[in-house]
Amino acid sequence: MRVMVAGGSGVLGSRVAQALVHAGHDVYGTTRGREKLAIVENTGARGLIMDALDPASVAQALDGASFDVIVHELTNLAEFDFAGNARLRIEGTANLVDAALARGVRSMVAQSISWAYRPGSEPAAEDEPFARPNSEPAFGSVEELEASVARMPYGVVLRYGLLYGPGTWYDTDGALTRAAREGTVDASTAWTSFVHVDDAVAATVQALTWPSGPVNVVDDDPVHVDEWGPLFARACGYAAAPRVSARSAGRAADNTLARSRGWTPEHPTWRTTLAGQD
Repeated sequence: MRVMVAGGSGVLGSRVAQALVHAGHDVYGTTRGREKLAIVENTGARGLIMDALDPASVAQALDGASFDVIVHELTNLAEFDFAGNARLRIEGTANLVDAALARGVRSMVAQSISWAYRPGSEPAAEDEPFARPNSEPAFGSVEELEASVARMPYGVVLRYGLLYGPGTWYDTDGALTRAAREGTVDASTAWTSFVHVDDAVAATVQALTWPSGPVNVVDDDPVHVDEWGPLFARACGYAAAPRVSARSAGRAADNTLARSRGWTPEHPTWRTTLAGQD
C-alpha cells in the first residue's frame, strides 16, 4: 500500500514509517520543517514538508501521491506543549481528514490515548464513555480527534497506553526519567496502562487492515501510580521515597480487542523494561 505517515519525524511516527517500509509498503513521511527531513528519509520513507495546521500545506502534501491510507501520528509534545498538542489534535486532524476525503483517500489510522475513560474499578473496554466531570469533557481534544477520524469511510483509532521505551519521556535520559532521578514522579492519571513503543508500532502496522473503530493498545499489567512511581524512581537511582502525584484518577484500559485482532505485546508488563531495567 501507499501510506502517508503524518508526523513521520516523531518518536513514534519515525518508527512506524520504518516498520511500514520493512513490511514492503510505499511510505511517505511528513515533517513540519526541512531540518527534520533527514529523520524521515533515514527510515527509508520519502519525506514531505507539511504543516498540519495549514489546510493549504496539508492539501499540497496529499497532492504529491495517491495514498491508500494515512497514518496520523501528529503530536506537539517535545517541549510539553499540551495546549499546542490539543490544537493539533483538533485542527490538524480536521485538516488531514478534509484533505483526505477531498482526494478520495478512504482509510486512516490515528493516534489517540487510553486514559480518557471515566473512572471505574475495572479496566475499560472501548465502549466505555470518556470522563466528563461536571458534564464537561475532561479530554475534549481527544474526543474531537476521534470524531474527525470517524468521518473517514474506514477509520481506526488506536488508544495507546502511556508510551515508554527508546525516545520517550521514560527513556534512560527522558524528561520524566530525569525528574524521577530527583525524586519526583508526576502522572497524568493515577491509574496507568503502559505500552512499550515497539508494541505500539507493531499494533499500528497491523491496524492498516483492522476494521474501523477505537482499539486500546496497552500492555497486560495496569497499575496505580502509587505502585509504579516508587519502583520507577528506584530504577532511576532515587533510593528514598519519591514525591508521587497524579492530576486525576483516570482508569486502566483493557486490551482484549487488540489481542483478538492478532496483536500480542512483546512487552506484556512495564516492570521489566521501564527506565531501562533489565
